Amino acid sequence: MSHFINSEDGYYALSDNGYIALVILLILVMLVTAFIVDKKQSAKKINAKQLAFAGIALALAFVTSYIKYELPMGGSVTLFSMFFICYIGYLYGVKVGLLTAFAYSILQFMQTGATYFLTPFQICCDYFFAFTALGLAGIWYSKKHGLTIGYIVGCLVRGLFHTIGGYIYWMDYMPEWFPKSLTSVYSIIYNYSYILLEMIITLIIINLPPVKKALEKIKAMALS
Repeated sequence: MSHFINSEDGYYALSDNGYIALVILLILVMLVTAFIVDKKQSAKKINAKQLAFAGIALALAFVTSYIKYELPMGGSVTLFSMFFICYIGYLYGVKVGLLTAFAYSILQFMQTGATYFLTPFQICCDYFFAFTALGLAGIWYSKKHGLTIGYIVGCLVRGLFHTIGGYIYWMDYMPEWFPKSLTSVYSIIYNYSYILLEMIITLIIINLPPVKKALEKIKAMALS
């Protein structure tokens, strides 16, 4: 137990090994859930149309990720880049969603992380695990309100991996002006600040009647 939990002055907190174990557990839960859901959704193989739409969504996500407001210590609010990845999962299910999201994680690493990193596990938390989590939106494939629910879940799980990576690797970069009494939640506040802001703005936009109508037309084309 002491390898995973630290105790000081009567307070308990996860150690670095504890956070790593938590990430491994989260990944296992994601994979098992995705496997079970994919079996229920469809046994069909990925076809050419799915690949084409996934490629378009991947390109749009990558381009819009450059249109952003960037935070000083990493992370940014982009022009709806997460949405395009989640939308593919909503259209075609969790298998296509996770594959597209994993491809996006590689592009994100090449875009912002390939020149500076601390450890392989830090790269996984900040890039491969975090952005691949957006594909979990596919669990709510074609369900009522599935796009909204899937997008929210994808964003929240992405933030969870960033937060865990923050606790392990980035706490020394906490600014001096941040209240010491809130040190324990610094990584949560920092990482979810930009993710939730983009998520809320995106949800408002995609639920506007003209945008909803356009998305339904795209869905009809993608599934025809």
